[in-house]
Amino acid sequence: MNQALLDTLVCPLTRTPLRWDAERQELVSEAAGLAYPVRDGVPVMLVEEARRTG
Repeated sequence: MNQALLDTLVCPLTRTPLRWDAERQELVSEAAGLAYPVRDGVPVMLVEEARRTG
């Protein structure tokens, strides 16, 4: 994940920063308990597409 892109993205639900999980290839919102997938290098920032983390 490009660091410049990561620095600009926030969770659409909570507006908090995201953490990159390289192993799972997803962006994690600790505040929302959601992980957003990255498909073909493109973050899918839709709550409906996110996986619950806990």
